Amino acid sequence: MAQASALLNIMTGAARRAAGKLNRDFGEVENLQVSKKGPADFVSAADRKSEEILVRLLSESRPGYGFLLEEGGEIKGTDPSHRFIIDPLDGTTNFLHAIPHFAISIALERKGEIVAGVVYDPIRDEMFRAERFKGAFLNERRLEVSARTRLQDCVLATGIPHLGRPGHARFLKELHRIAPKVSSVRRFGSAALDLAWLAAGRYDGYWERDLALWDVAAGVLIAREAGAIVGDDSESDSKAAINPALIIAGNPNIQPFLKALLAETAAS
Repeated sequence: MAQASALLNIMTGAARRAAGKLNRDFGEVENLQVSKKGPADFVSAADRKSEEILVRLLSESRPGYGFLLEEGGEIKGTDPSHRFIIDPLDGTTNFLHAIPHFAISIALERKGEIVAGVVYDPIRDEMFRAERFKGAFLNERRLEVSARTRLQDCVLATGIPHLGRPGHARFLKELHRIAPKVSSVRRFGSAALDLAWLAAGRYDGYWERDLALWDVAAGVLIAREAGAIVGDDSESDSKAAINPALIIAGNPNIQPFLKALLAETAAS
């Protein structure tokens, strides 16, 4: 197993500290103070507290770094080349409904490229982590995407547009084209974990539209470091690029098929 860098240890440590508060609040979801952020998109007291803990701990260790936060927006740092990209609770709706599937996502951007990422599932105590060009890991185990080659053997993950989001008709067209060709399609409600589970070989492919950078920055790096293709990785300089408006990811055998199916749907 590759030794994690000091920076990655800082990120994983911060995630574990913030998760302690999330786990306590998860047992008392009915008592949380909840305010609406938008239709079917809630932000909880636990969400805000997790973000506060992460910003405080990461700032103590890397005081010059900036932040891009789901709840707090952008915070400029004195070091313009580094920025943490954080989703303090990916899967908020699951959390508020006592569904035990959510994660903390932390990515580090250096000069516009994601170079380190952590996705932590506190319920299962699963720490997914990666550094660019150093591989991806789940706790102490190195990750590698699945080796399945036939769509009919594959389980795919996706996201469904919720209330207040556009694209319902387009999603149903995509699902209608893809679902009959695969073993199954799953929608679990956390983009960060969808990408981490792709890296672990639990899913063979994943697609979703209209996400934010904090939803996928860490997960994309982890998936790529485990051997996944995300978006158009055919060009060498595209390895650093992330387009959260449309994530199409999969093992190298399956991702081109998924990409083609989505392109066919768009053209029909």
